[in-house]
Amino acid sequence: MRTIMLIDMDYFFAACEEIKRPELKTRPTIVGADPKEGRGRGVVMTCNYVARKFGIHSAMPISTAYKIKPDAEYLPVDYSYYEKKSGEVLSIIREYSALVEQVSIDEFFADVSGKAGSYDEALSYAEQIKSAVREKAKLPCSIGISNTKLVAKMACEKAKPNGIKLVKPDEAKSFLAQLPVGELYGVGKKTEEKLEKMGYKTVGELAKASVMDLMDHFNAFGLELHNSANAIDESEVVENYEVKSISREFTFEHDTRKDDEITKEIKELSSQVGKDVAGRSLSYRVVTLKLRYGDFIEHLHSRSIRQTSNPEEIAKTAVELYRENVDSSKKIRKLGVRASGFTEYKNQKKLF
Repeated sequence: MRTIMLIDMDYFFAACEEIKRPELKTRPTIVGADPKEGRGRGVVMTCNYVARKFGIHSAMPISTAYKIKPDAEYLPVDYSYYEKKSGEVLSIIREYSALVEQVSIDEFFADVSGKAGSYDEALSYAEQIKSAVREKAKLPCSIGISNTKLVAKMACEKAKPNGIKLVKPDEAKSFLAQLPVGELYGVGKKTEEKLEKMGYKTVGELAKASVMDLMDHFNAFGLELHNSANAIDESEVVENYEVKSISREFTFEHDTRKDDEITKEIKELSSQVGKDVAGRSLSYRVVTLKLRYGDFIEHLHSRSIRQTSNPEEIAKTAVELYRENVDSSKKIRKLGVRASGFTEYKNQKKLF
Protein backbone atom coordinates (compact mmCIF):
# COMPACT_ATOMS: atom_id res chain seq x y z
CA MET A 1 0.00 0.00 0.00
CA ARG A 2 1.51 3.28 -1.15
CA THR A 3 1.02 5.99 1.49
CA ILE A 4 2.30 9.51 1.06
CA MET A 5 1.92 12.45 3.40
CA LEU A 6 2.46 16.15 2.86
CA ILE A 7 3.34 17.95 6.08
CA ASP A 8 2.80 21.68 5.61
CA MET A 9 3.69 24.12 8.37
CA ASP A 10 0.82 26.52 9.11
CA TYR A 11 1.59 30.26 8.70
CA PHE A 12 5.22 29.24 9.22
CA PHE A 13 7.10 32.54 9.55
CA ALA A 14 4.49 34.02 11.87
CA ALA A 15 4.29 30.80 13.88
CA CYS A 16 8.06 30.95 14.38
CA GLU A 17 7.72 34.51 15.66
CA GLU A 18 5.05 33.33 18.11
CA ILE A 19 7.63 31.01 19.67
CA LYS A 20 9.84 33.99 20.45
CA ARG A 21 6.89 36.08 21.65
CA PRO A 22 3.93 33.94 22.78
CA GLU A 23 1.71 37.00 23.24
CA LEU A 24 1.57 37.31 19.43
CA LYS A 25 -0.77 34.30 19.29
CA THR A 26 -3.69 36.57 20.21
CA ARG A 27 -2.55 39.57 18.14
CA PRO A 28 -2.76 40.07 14.36
CA THR A 29 0.85 39.41 13.34
CA ILE A 30 2.30 40.14 9.91
CA VAL A 31 5.76 39.14 8.71
CA GLY A 32 7.16 40.98 5.70
CA ALA A 33 8.29 44.40 4.60
CA ASP A 34 8.29 47.47 6.83
CA PRO A 35 4.87 49.13 6.32
CA LYS A 36 6.36 52.59 7.02
CA GLU A 37 2.97 53.83 8.22
CA GLY A 38 1.32 52.83 4.97
CA ARG A 39 4.11 53.99 2.66
CA GLY A 40 5.97 50.68 2.54
CA ARG A 41 6.47 49.07 -0.85
CA GLY A 42 7.06 45.42 -0.09
CA VAL A 43 4.58 42.61 0.53
CA VAL A 44 3.20 40.43 3.29
CA MET A 45 5.28 37.24 3.45
CA THR A 46 2.83 35.55 5.79
CA CYS A 47 0.52 36.35 8.67
CA ASN A 48 -1.17 34.45 11.48
CA TYR A 49 -4.83 33.49 11.41
CA VAL A 50 -5.76 36.35 13.71
CA ALA A 51 -4.62 38.74 10.96
CA ARG A 52 -6.34 36.67 8.26
CA LYS A 53 -9.69 37.27 9.94
CA PHE A 54 -9.31 40.90 8.83
CA GLY A 55 -8.74 39.88 5.19
CA ILE A 56 -4.96 40.12 5.24
CA HIS A 57 -3.09 37.41 3.29
CA SER A 58 0.30 36.46 1.86
CA ALA A 59 1.56 38.47 -1.14
CA MET A 60 -0.73 41.39 -0.27
CA PRO A 61 1.05 44.78 -0.57
CA ILE A 62 2.24 45.74 2.88
CA SER A 63 0.70 49.18 2.45
CA THR A 64 -2.72 47.56 1.92
CA ALA A 65 -2.28 45.44 5.04
CA TYR A 66 -1.43 48.56 7.03
CA LYS A 67 -4.56 50.33 5.82
CA ILE A 68 -6.65 47.35 6.92
CA LYS A 69 -4.99 46.88 10.30
CA PRO A 70 -2.51 49.63 11.24
CA ASP A 71 -2.30 48.41 14.84
CA ALA A 72 -1.19 44.89 13.87
CA GLU A 73 2.25 43.61 14.83
CA TYR A 74 4.57 44.08 11.83
CA LEU A 75 7.78 42.04 11.95
CA PRO A 76 10.79 41.74 9.60
CA VAL A 77 11.68 38.41 8.01
CA ASP A 78 14.20 36.43 10.09
CA TYR A 79 15.41 33.88 7.52
CA SER A 80 18.17 32.34 9.65
CA TYR A 81 15.76 31.57 12.49
CA TYR A 82 13.10 30.14 10.16
CA GLU A 83 15.65 27.89 8.48
CA LYS A 84 16.81 26.68 11.89
CA LYS A 85 13.22 25.77 12.82
CA SER A 86 12.71 24.16 9.41
CA GLY A 87 15.73 21.95 10.08
CA GLU A 88 14.23 20.92 13.41
CA VAL A 89 10.98 19.91 11.71
CA LEU A 90 12.86 17.93 9.06
CA SER A 91 14.74 16.01 11.76
CA ILE A 92 11.48 15.20 13.55
CA ILE A 93 9.78 13.91 10.39
CA ARG A 94 12.82 11.74 9.61
CA GLU A 95 12.25 9.97 12.91
CA TYR A 96 9.00 8.67 11.39
CA SER A 97 10.00 8.14 7.75
CA ALA A 98 13.27 7.22 6.08
CA LEU A 99 12.07 8.80 2.84
CA VAL A 100 11.45 12.54 3.21
CA GLU A 101 11.49 15.17 0.47
CA GLN A 102 11.71 18.79 1.53
CA VAL A 103 9.82 20.80 -1.07
CA SER A 104 10.36 24.22 0.50
CA ILE A 105 11.25 25.74 3.84
CA ASP A 106 7.84 24.75 5.24
CA GLU A 107 6.65 21.75 3.17
CA PHE A 108 7.73 18.11 3.44
CA PHE A 109 6.62 14.98 1.60
CA ALA A 110 7.05 11.72 3.52
CA ASP A 111 6.58 8.22 2.12
CA VAL A 112 5.33 6.09 5.03
CA SER A 113 4.32 3.07 2.96
CA GLY A 114 6.38 0.72 5.11
CA LYS A 115 5.09 2.18 8.36
CA ALA A 116 1.31 2.14 7.92
CA GLY A 117 -0.42 -1.13 7.03
CA SER A 118 -3.79 0.54 6.47
CA TYR A 119 -5.14 4.03 5.95
CA ASP A 120 -6.58 3.99 9.47
CA GLU A 121 -3.05 3.37 10.70
CA ALA A 122 -1.85 6.18 8.44
CA LEU A 123 -4.23 8.59 10.19
CA SER A 124 -2.88 7.52 13.56
CA TYR A 125 0.67 7.87 12.28
CA ALA A 126 -0.05 11.38 11.02
CA GLU A 127 -1.38 12.30 14.46
CA GLN A 128 1.91 11.10 15.96
CA ILE A 129 3.94 13.23 13.54
CA LYS A 130 1.74 16.25 14.15
CA SER A 131 2.03 15.89 17.92
CA ALA A 132 5.80 15.46 17.73
CA VAL A 133 6.20 18.61 15.62
CA ARG A 134 4.01 20.53 18.06
CA GLU A 135 5.79 19.23 21.18
CA LYS A 136 9.40 19.35 19.96
CA ALA A 137 9.45 22.24 17.49
CA LYS A 138 6.53 24.14 19.10
CA LEU A 139 4.93 24.62 15.67
CA PRO A 140 1.52 23.82 14.15
CA CYS A 141 1.17 21.91 10.91
CA SER A 142 -1.43 20.38 8.61
CA ILE A 143 -1.10 16.97 6.96
CA GLY A 144 -2.63 15.54 3.80
CA ILE A 145 -2.57 11.77 3.20
CA SER A 146 -3.16 9.78 0.02
CA ASN A 147 -1.46 7.37 -2.35
CA THR A 148 0.00 10.12 -4.59
CA LYS A 149 1.93 13.32 -3.97
CA LEU A 150 -0.65 15.29 -5.96
CA VAL A 151 -3.67 14.24 -3.93
CA ALA A 152 -1.75 14.43 -0.63
CA LYS A 153 -0.93 18.04 -1.51
CA MET A 154 -4.54 18.85 -2.35
CA ALA A 155 -5.78 17.08 0.79
CA CYS A 156 -3.39 19.11 2.89
CA GLU A 157 -4.86 22.35 1.53
CA LYS A 158 -8.28 21.22 2.73
CA ALA A 159 -6.85 20.22 6.13
CA LYS A 160 -5.69 23.75 6.93
CA PRO A 161 -5.41 25.11 9.47
CA ASN A 162 -3.91 22.66 11.92
CA GLY A 163 -5.75 19.58 10.64
CA ILE A 164 -5.34 16.20 8.97
CA LYS A 165 -7.19 14.97 5.89
CA LEU A 166 -7.07 11.49 4.39
CA VAL A 167 -8.16 10.84 0.81
CA LYS A 168 -8.17 7.15 -0.02
CA PRO A 169 -7.31 6.02 -3.60
CA ASP A 170 -10.93 5.15 -4.43
CA GLU A 171 -12.02 8.60 -3.22
CA ALA A 172 -9.36 10.61 -5.05
CA LYS A 173 -11.23 11.35 -8.30
CA SER A 174 -14.46 12.35 -6.55
CA PHE A 175 -12.49 14.47 -4.07
CA LEU A 176 -10.83 16.40 -6.89
CA ALA A 177 -13.94 16.55 -9.11
CA GLN A 178 -15.82 18.97 -6.87
CA LEU A 179 -12.99 21.54 -6.75
CA PRO A 180 -12.79 24.66 -8.94
CA VAL A 181 -10.27 24.10 -11.71
CA GLY A 182 -8.11 26.91 -10.32
CA GLU A 183 -7.45 24.85 -7.17
CA LEU A 184 -5.83 22.01 -9.08
CA TYR A 185 -2.15 21.91 -8.20
CA GLY A 186 -0.06 23.41 -11.01
CA VAL A 187 -2.86 25.53 -12.48
CA GLY A 188 -1.96 29.21 -12.38
CA LYS A 189 -4.20 32.20 -12.95
CA LYS A 190 -3.68 32.37 -16.71
CA THR A 191 -4.23 28.63 -17.17
CA GLU A 192 -7.35 28.84 -15.02
CA GLU A 193 -8.77 31.64 -17.19
CA LYS A 194 -7.98 29.71 -20.37
CA LEU A 195 -9.57 26.51 -19.07
CA GLU A 196 -12.72 28.35 -18.00
CA LYS A 197 -13.01 29.90 -21.46
CA MET A 198 -12.80 26.37 -22.85
CA GLY A 199 -15.73 25.41 -20.62
CA TYR A 200 -13.89 23.64 -17.80
CA LYS A 201 -14.85 25.24 -14.49
CA THR A 202 -14.37 22.26 -12.18
CA VAL A 203 -11.68 19.59 -11.95
CA GLY A 204 -14.38 16.99 -12.67
CA GLU A 205 -15.20 18.67 -15.99
CA LEU A 206 -11.49 18.86 -16.83
CA ALA A 207 -11.10 15.15 -16.05
CA LYS A 208 -13.60 14.34 -18.83
CA ALA A 209 -11.87 16.57 -21.40
CA SER A 210 -10.27 15.21 -24.55
CA VAL A 211 -6.53 14.73 -24.06
CA MET A 212 -5.90 15.81 -27.66
CA ASP A 213 -7.95 18.97 -27.15
CA LEU A 214 -5.95 19.87 -24.06
CA MET A 215 -2.65 19.17 -25.84
CA ASP A 216 -3.73 21.34 -28.76
CA HIS A 217 -4.12 24.25 -26.34
CA PHE A 218 -1.36 23.53 -23.81
CA ASN A 219 1.09 21.23 -25.65
CA ALA A 220 2.66 18.63 -23.32
CA PHE A 221 1.21 20.39 -20.27
CA GLY A 222 -2.22 19.37 -21.57
CA LEU A 223 -1.46 15.70 -20.81
CA GLU A 224 -0.26 16.66 -17.34
CA LEU A 225 -3.50 18.59 -16.72
CA HIS A 226 -5.57 15.60 -17.81
CA ASN A 227 -3.63 13.21 -15.59
CA SER A 228 -3.80 15.52 -12.58
CA ALA A 229 -7.56 16.00 -12.96
CA ASN A 230 -7.91 12.20 -12.97
CA ALA A 231 -5.71 11.82 -9.85
CA ILE A 232 -2.93 10.17 -11.87
CA ASP A 233 0.51 10.94 -10.46
CA GLU A 234 3.40 8.49 -10.55
CA SER A 235 6.04 10.83 -9.10
CA GLU A 236 8.05 9.44 -6.20
CA VAL A 237 9.13 11.02 -2.96
CA VAL A 238 12.78 11.89 -3.59
CA GLU A 239 15.04 11.97 -0.54
CA ASN A 240 17.82 14.21 -1.79
CA TYR A 241 15.86 17.23 -2.95
CA GLU A 242 18.38 19.83 -4.00
CA VAL A 243 17.99 23.57 -3.75
CA LYS A 244 18.17 25.12 -7.22
CA SER A 245 18.94 28.67 -6.13
CA ILE A 246 19.25 30.95 -3.12
CA SER A 247 18.12 34.55 -3.42
CA ARG A 248 17.21 37.69 -1.54
CA GLU A 249 15.29 40.77 -2.69
CA PHE A 250 14.84 44.35 -1.54
CA THR A 251 12.30 47.02 -2.49
CA PHE A 252 13.34 50.67 -2.08
CA GLU A 253 11.02 52.97 -0.19
CA HIS A 254 11.32 55.38 -3.13
CA ASP A 255 12.51 54.68 -6.68
CA THR A 256 16.16 55.69 -6.83
CA ARG A 257 19.12 56.33 -9.12
CA LYS A 258 21.58 56.97 -6.30
CA ASP A 259 24.53 54.78 -7.20
CA ASP A 260 25.92 54.48 -3.66
CA GLU A 261 22.51 53.54 -2.26
CA ILE A 262 21.97 50.89 -4.93
CA THR A 263 25.41 49.30 -4.62
CA LYS A 264 25.10 49.26 -0.81
CA GLU A 265 21.89 47.23 -1.06
CA ILE A 266 23.38 44.90 -3.68
CA LYS A 267 26.26 44.17 -1.31
CA GLU A 268 23.89 43.62 1.62
CA LEU A 269 21.72 41.20 -0.38
CA SER A 270 24.86 39.43 -1.61
CA SER A 271 26.07 39.08 1.98
CA GLN A 272 22.77 37.46 3.01
CA VAL A 273 22.89 35.04 0.07
CA GLY A 274 26.55 34.27 0.77
CA LYS A 275 25.85 33.40 4.40
CA ASP A 276 23.06 31.07 3.33
CA VAL A 277 25.27 29.38 0.72
CA ALA A 278 28.09 28.91 3.24
CA GLY A 279 25.70 27.68 5.92
CA ARG A 280 24.56 24.88 3.61
CA SER A 281 28.13 23.90 2.64
CA LEU A 282 27.55 24.69 -1.03
CA SER A 283 29.64 26.14 -3.81
CA TYR A 284 28.07 28.00 -6.75
CA ARG A 285 28.90 28.96 -10.32
CA VAL A 286 26.13 31.37 -11.40
CA VAL A 287 25.28 34.80 -9.99
CA THR A 288 22.15 36.64 -11.12
CA LEU A 289 21.16 40.26 -10.51
CA LYS A 290 17.53 41.32 -10.82
CA LEU A 291 16.73 44.95 -11.58
CA ARG A 292 13.14 46.14 -11.49
CA TYR A 293 12.71 49.70 -12.64
CA GLY A 294 10.10 52.25 -11.62
CA ASP A 295 8.00 51.36 -14.66
CA PHE A 296 7.86 47.74 -13.32
CA ILE A 297 9.90 46.41 -16.22
CA GLU A 298 12.21 43.73 -14.82
CA HIS A 299 15.56 42.50 -16.15
CA LEU A 300 17.68 39.53 -15.09
CA HIS A 301 21.43 39.63 -15.69
CA SER A 302 23.47 36.46 -15.04
CA ARG A 303 27.11 35.46 -15.19
CA SER A 304 28.75 32.06 -14.97
CA ILE A 305 31.98 32.02 -12.99
CA ARG A 306 34.44 29.37 -11.83
CA GLN A 307 32.81 27.12 -9.21
CA THR A 308 33.55 28.67 -5.83
CA SER A 309 32.47 28.61 -2.21
CA ASN A 310 33.74 32.14 -1.57
CA PRO A 311 30.69 34.20 -0.48
CA GLU A 312 32.46 37.48 -1.30
CA GLU A 313 32.48 36.60 -4.99
CA ILE A 314 28.69 37.03 -5.06
CA ALA A 315 28.87 40.73 -4.19
CA LYS A 316 31.77 41.34 -6.57
CA THR A 317 29.94 39.72 -9.49
CA ALA A 318 26.56 41.27 -8.67
CA VAL A 319 28.02 44.79 -8.52
CA GLU A 320 29.82 44.21 -11.84
CA LEU A 321 26.55 43.07 -13.41
CA TYR A 322 24.90 46.23 -12.11
CA ARG A 323 27.60 48.49 -13.52
CA GLU A 324 27.53 46.79 -16.91
CA ASN A 325 23.77 46.54 -17.39
CA VAL A 326 21.92 49.28 -15.51
CA ASP A 327 19.77 51.64 -17.57
CA SER A 328 20.98 54.97 -16.19
CA SER A 329 17.93 56.77 -17.59
CA LYS A 330 15.58 54.90 -15.23
CA LYS A 331 15.14 54.80 -11.47
CA ILE A 332 15.27 51.45 -9.72
CA ARG A 333 12.39 50.15 -7.63
CA LYS A 334 13.57 46.68 -6.59
CA LEU A 335 16.78 44.62 -6.47
CA GLY A 336 17.42 40.90 -6.26
CA VAL A 337 20.58 38.81 -5.97
CA ARG A 338 20.63 35.06 -6.64
CA ALA A 339 23.25 32.31 -6.54
CA SER A 340 22.75 28.99 -8.36
CA GLY A 341 24.56 26.12 -10.04
CA PHE A 342 25.34 24.44 -6.73
CA THR A 343 27.53 21.57 -5.68
CA GLU A 344 28.50 20.56 -2.15
CA TYR A 345 32.02 21.36 -1.03
CA LYS A 346 31.84 19.23 2.12
CA ASN A 347 30.76 15.63 2.48
CA GLN A 348 27.44 16.58 4.04
CA LYS A 349 23.90 15.50 3.21
CA LYS A 350 21.77 18.18 1.59
CA LEU A 351 18.91 19.56 3.65
CA PHE A 352 17.13 21.53 0.93
